[in-house]
Amino acid sequence: MTTAPKTSAKPYPKWDAAHAAKLDAVGKLIYRSNLLGSDQRVTNTGGGNTSGKIQEKDPLTGQMVEVMWVKGSGGDLRTSKKENFSSLYQSRLVGLQKTYAAMPSPGPKTDTEDAMVAMYPHCTFNLNPRATSIDTPLHSFVPHVQVDHMHPNSVIAVAAAKNSQALSKKVYGDELAWIPWQRPGFDLGLQMQEVCKKFPAAKGIIMGGHGVINWASEDQACYDLTIDIIKKADDYIAKCDKGEKTFGGQKYQSLDAAKRKEVLIAILPWLRGQVSKVKRLIATVQDDETMLRFVNSVDAPRLAELGTSCPDHFLRTKIKPLYLSWDGATEDVAALKAKMVKGLEQYRKDYATYYNACKRPGSPAMRDANPTIILIPGVGMIAFGKDKSESRTTGEFYNCAVEVMRGAEAMDEYVAIPQQEAFDIEYWQLEEAKLKRMPPEKELSRQVIAVVGAGSGIGKEVAHRLVKEGAHVVSIDLNREAAEGTAKEITDIHGLGIGVSGTGISACGPAIGVSGDITKRDTVRAMFNEAVLAYGGIDAVVLTAGIFIAPDNTGHIPDEKWALTFAINVTGGYIIGDEAGRLLKEQGLPGNVVLCTSVNGVVGKKGSLAYDTSKAAANHLVRELAIELAPLVRVNAVAPATVVQGSAMFPRDRVISSLAKYKIDHSEAETTEALREKLAGFYAERTLLKKSITPTDQAEGIFLLLTNRLGKTTGQIINIDGGLHEAFQR
Repeated sequence: MTTAPKTSAKPYPKWDAAHAAKLDAVGKLIYRSNLLGSDQRVTNTGGGNTSGKIQEKDPLTGQMVEVMWVKGSGGDLRTSKKENFSSLYQSRLVGLQKTYAAMPSPGPKTDTEDAMVAMYPHCTFNLNPRATSIDTPLHSFVPHVQVDHMHPNSVIAVAAAKNSQALSKKVYGDELAWIPWQRPGFDLGLQMQEVCKKFPAAKGIIMGGHGVINWASEDQACYDLTIDIIKKADDYIAKCDKGEKTFGGQKYQSLDAAKRKEVLIAILPWLRGQVSKVKRLIATVQDDETMLRFVNSVDAPRLAELGTSCPDHFLRTKIKPLYLSWDGATEDVAALKAKMVKGLEQYRKDYATYYNACKRPGSPAMRDANPTIILIPGVGMIAFGKDKSESRTTGEFYNCAVEVMRGAEAMDEYVAIPQQEAFDIEYWQLEEAKLKRMPPEKELSRQVIAVVGAGSGIGKEVAHRLVKEGAHVVSIDLNREAAEGTAKEITDIHGLGIGVSGTGISACGPAIGVSGDITKRDTVRAMFNEAVLAYGGIDAVVLTAGIFIAPDNTGHIPDEKWALTFAINVTGGYIIGDEAGRLLKEQGLPGNVVLCTSVNGVVGKKGSLAYDTSKAAANHLVRELAIELAPLVRVNAVAPATVVQGSAMFPRDRVISSLAKYKIDHSEAETTEALREKLAGFYAERTLLKKSITPTDQAEGIFLLLTNRLGKTTGQIINIDGGLHEAFQR
């Protein structure tokens, strides 16, 4: 049976007073925010707000005024910088209370309340462009200098318990006040203002079903209080912990790691295809002990059906996850797929019922009815999102929800907020407006593209080009270090994203590095399996790997080198196309395969017999694969000519040999790059356009073939050679 996860005595981050003393008032707020956001027990990614009321000189009047700095809309405490904070005149924010009271029908969840959000920009100090959070009134109307609003799992467990108010009293006494659930907004800020008047000694408020807000006069005091509030909830939950009886005890047994991997590889591409019918989604897998304890438990079906409590949670995880009652000890993968078919169908019906029962006049249209969280006993959790960062954040939020359930069930009984309240958050017009303000997705967003040969040359250039267009890249090379190096370059530039869930390779960012030998089917399948575990599937494959073996002075190569040339340049392409096609058909989503051949495949000449004939075969392989994999998969190729820059096929010795062959003046004392430039210049002069061909040129052609710009093109080879008339198709 699944063992209980080991408890951690890991301390919370400690305030560095010496560091803080060097910072100005806004700097201290940012430091406090980053410190709070650095521990997931304190708040989830993107969740919570901090603020400070600071005296600053008004740029118009020159007078000192009180300015509230507060984390802006869409910010993340862990990564926030000064530009992620809004700054507003505190007096103007408070003055909005009169405006609100004079408006028709003020109150919670009214159009009047929502209209107040449009008033916040009029309170902006010093033209700060950062959009203001809907939580702004909560911070402004609390009459204290420093304010923290966090979403700690242990405190939300208190807030989401059936007897939350009484439980809050047990845990905190009179230190914290308590208010029932209310959607964040202007009216909730007014409610908190009244609580502060009624309970002047209170240090904060437990927000029913939501979290906690607390305050102090100084930064460090506010930080220390926030941590102390969380620790008290931690300690109370620990006293009530049910040990092996947590979540009612274990009903299912976890599969061993190898078997879990086998099951995930078998189901993920198909499952990704099923939930991506509206828009493609990227998967994250979580199968650590904590998640397995939950999905294997007696109470998991009941708790999963209740859904989550904190608004930040269900905005990502939807009203509830899809839980599948499958026993890996007695049932096979076919049985799991059959249950998934029924489960997905029922989930979509349930979601439509929820939408239709809760929708209001003017509600946004129903969104994608597929689940974003899927729970499988013995296997773990699969989370989906529009990109890797979002899917990891979705998974993170359900991890948080599980911890909230654990704490609430230990102390009392977990309850979710009513469905209507959940709907009014999920389909809130302000949330819809935020979605519409999001920048348009890039051309290759939501796609996973395997680039074979990404360790150097054209492949490396392609990998970087595709990530710029929103793609997730599986960097593959025979040289593992080179593959991982390209992936690291990508993540160093673009970051890992903000979500923090995922186990094993699924905890990755926008790129992973994998080694593979394209001449061996088992290793090709293994490298695609890594892509499946990381992202849930693939959408396209680009093959740039190839080999040129320089002939001897008679123009010949040994027979075994001839065989190797064809193994890599032809058979490797076939295996890649065949395995990619199998995976893409299992996924059921339109896909792409792009090979890199050569104009040498149509030009007869002396001195490179093996290479040229192998590329001629590769050209025809493109046409055959296009027929084989149609209509779901498009297959095309780019045909470069003499790409010298950065190419693994032009090592220093080949460059020198070529320079000597063409009687180009050079010295072996020159750098490799200088020698390559000379050779590239010579090749350029042979073309119609008189321009050197670079990996960037090839990457651009490959990018176009992967997009819908050439969405009706298949079985074609596009020459990118500067205009070699010998290679013109006849």
